[in-house]
Amino acid sequence: MPNITMTAFTIIMTIAIYFISRKVYLKIQNSLLTPLLLSTITIILILHYLGITFEQYKPGKEIMTFLLGPATVALALPLYQNREVLRKAFIPILVGIVSGALSTLTTAVLLAKWSGLDPLLVTSIAPKSITAPIAIEVSLITGGDPAITVAFVVFTGTLGSMIGASFLSLCKIKNPVARGLAMGVTAHGQGTATILQEGQTQGAMSGVAMALAAIFISFIAPFYIPWLLK
Repeated sequence: MPNITMTAFTIIMTIAIYFISRKVYLKIQNSLLTPLLLSTITIILILHYLGITFEQYKPGKEIMTFLLGPATVALALPLYQNREVLRKAFIPILVGIVSGALSTLTTAVLLAKWSGLDPLLVTSIAPKSITAPIAIEVSLITGGDPAITVAFVVFTGTLGSMIGASFLSLCKIKNPVARGLAMGVTAHGQGTATILQEGQTQGAMSGVAMALAAIFISFIAPFYIPWLLK
């Protein structure tokens, strides 16, 4: 199959499978069938069955990854529509984001370190709770392995999108702002996509939390992670 045809096929296949997975999730409402997990498993099985290698899938993947930028910017719409919520509670929201981002980074590093993991692995795990493009750069700066970092970022986002909302409900956290902030700080883009289905306020706050947490971590990580490792 020519390269252009293969690229077009992989992009269309990925979008179609995600669309179907989302329909299934919305109908069944089972956390184990979250669109990201279901579509990922389905795509892997189809690629394996058709004999399509990752190298053949990669050009389409890179195009879709590039489009993550505009997709993230699109989160500004629900944020604009809920700007009054952000304005009225800006300081508590900011404190929540900073404390949440700092605690996720600290616990990730210390738990990995106390588990006796290799320093490279610990450093690579550290930025697991921030969005992938920034997590990769943080990993490079701090001496981690970007490939390992991406794997943990995806795992964290997938797990957060699967159990995050249910866990918040179990903890009796009903405030839409708090729910959005928690998902954005811990499960970045995947959590934001999931919590957005609850409501625009939750999605907007999650988008704010995801962006500001990533900015905050990118500033402190080069100094804070090496300090934690000592």
